[in-house]
Amino acid sequence: MTGIDQTAATGGASGTMGPRVRRPSHPYVYLATLAVCAAVLLPVVALASIALTGSGSDWPHLVANVLPGAIRTTLLLLLLVATGTATMGVVTAWLVVGFDFPLRRIFAWALVLPLAIPPYLAAYAFAEFFHFTGPVQGAIRSLFGFASARDYWFPDIRTTGGAALVLSCVLYPYVYLTSRIVFLMQGRNIADVARTLGARPAKVFWRILLPVARPAIVAGITLVLMETINDIGASEYLGARTLTVSVFTTWLNRGSLEGAAQIAMTMLILVLLLLLAEQWARRKQRFHTSRATQLRAHPPRVRLTGAKGLLAFVAVALPVLSGFGIPLYVFGRYASRRLDQFVSPELGAALINSITTAGTTALVTVVIALVLMNALRLVRSRPIALLVRLASMGYALPGTILGLGLLFTLARFDNLVDAFARSQLGLSTGLLLTGSAAAVIFGCTIRFMALAEGAIRSGLEKLPPHLDEAARSLGQNPARSARKVLLPLLRPAIVTAAVLVFVDTVKELSATILLRPFGFNTLATSVYENASRAVVAEAGPAAILIILTALIPVVLLSGALVRDQEAAL
Repeated sequence: MTGIDQTAATGGASGTMGPRVRRPSHPYVYLATLAVCAAVLLPVVALASIALTGSGSDWPHLVANVLPGAIRTTLLLLLLVATGTATMGVVTAWLVVGFDFPLRRIFAWALVLPLAIPPYLAAYAFAEFFHFTGPVQGAIRSLFGFASARDYWFPDIRTTGGAALVLSCVLYPYVYLTSRIVFLMQGRNIADVARTLGARPAKVFWRILLPVARPAIVAGITLVLMETINDIGASEYLGARTLTVSVFTTWLNRGSLEGAAQIAMTMLILVLLLLLAEQWARRKQRFHTSRATQLRAHPPRVRLTGAKGLLAFVAVALPVLSGFGIPLYVFGRYASRRLDQFVSPELGAALINSITTAGTTALVTVVIALVLMNALRLVRSRPIALLVRLASMGYALPGTILGLGLLFTLARFDNLVDAFARSQLGLSTGLLLTGSAAAVIFGCTIRFMALAEGAIRSGLEKLPPHLDEAARSLGQNPARSARKVLLPLLRPAIVTAAVLVFVDTVKELSATILLRPFGFNTLATSVYENASRAVVAEAGPAAILIILTALIPVVLLSGALVRDQEAAL
């Protein structure tokens, strides 16, 4: 380290050469961070205000008739989805990391493909696939000679259990990815040591690998449960009366904004309990991999042949075929019969709206995330770190809570502006932000801030910690140092953040339904409207466009998995 670099890193010492690099207070950093935090927390504060300051006339009805059933259904759905995703995610990760069987390398990356399928698309596809007129029941009738549905029994997909199956099939990759990382880094070495001591594979899995992977499994399940609570399309379509569905029905059917806010606050309490449970489950669970362990060659995988190899193949193939294959088959078939819709004005407008909204959201979100990370870099203090963490909590808010709170907040703002314009200028401004595309962008920016912040933080942590300070010690001010030094080095992380936010905005449904302007359709809302009118087949082209768009980050992620897999050989 040179004298200037050392001075920059240590702040200098009396009598040493080189300028002392001082950290200015940067008051604008605090203001910018506070503004972002206020924007994120504003919908929650607004909902709490509605729920606590209303007349309370709807509360007895909600307590007696709505909340008990909705809470039971939500908790049952969460339990079933947690069990299903944990089973599929952990077992598939264990198989592809620890064993060798036919097509293992392909399935190692193909198991993440269901991430490209939004839950609402999977629900529509499963309902069509397992319907009386679908291929499954059609094959059963042809095989056994049945003439009608009264001749045989077939489980109904439109139940809470059916919703849990659908959500499990598309959300298990969260658990698969987190478990796979632990198994790949530590599990194979530990398991190999246990096997040399005579332990059977089943005992190694239950007694050694599961305890080691527990923090990662809990983290993955928490993400799954957040997505389950956020879901509206799949639960509503399959008849699961969850808290999220109850928010919509209470507001739209009963016309009670106060009641919807009270249910939304109940959902928020459930989300907070999930986050606390995750922190409790992961307490004191830290596992360290030494550099020597990382450099040591991994032990060979256990080769499975015959019946065992076939069972392993089926175990990893079923999740991929269910979570990705069924939706692709159903909507691909529908889209192939409606090729003319790809050039229809309605689909073109929905595509343009989706691209414009998602592109603007990605741009705004990445810029704000860069501001937050720059604040954390310039002012390394606990208050700033806490504010940045609060600004990124939007991803933990279900889209229903976010959309409803933001809708009320923007309506109040528009009314205040209109009242001021009437009194001072004698004219009416009407609704400026409420029911506009800007409201959708605002909501998605808050919700997906954590994605951009996480990607940029990851890129920033890979850079030398005192790189920008060295640049400032050579005469560069903070703004020029960030523009000329940090931004070029962070370009891959910025692109990753923008892609993630863009794709999630294209798929977003629950907040978009509440905040969109009248007559403003995105690809997601177009599919939702067709499904609501019981014409899922008409949604084929829009659904295929959503899937193709969502495949972009999944393909990038799959490429990273392939590289990790090759490095581990």
